Amino acid sequence: MEDTQILDQITRMTHEEHELLHLGEHGGLDAAGRERLNGLKVEIDRLWDLLRQRRAKRHAGLNPDNAEERPAAIVEHYQQ
Repeated sequence: MEDTQILDQITRMTHEEHELLHLGEHGGLDAAGRERLNGLKVEIDRLWDLLRQRRAKRHAGLNPDNAEERPAAIVEHYQQ
């Protein structure tokens, strides 16, 4: 997947996330919506991680196509 494809996917998911957050602010988010919102947050984090890996590999003179999407268990437990 190319960087632009990753960014497009992040953009689409972020728009959906904002729609769900808006629904939640007005009490219209059911259990399935909350589950979808949580899933979107995780998947967006995974895609950002993949994009950062690709950029780092490219910066280091390596092939960015060797970057791999990491499991949510790893990405969601990064220390800031």
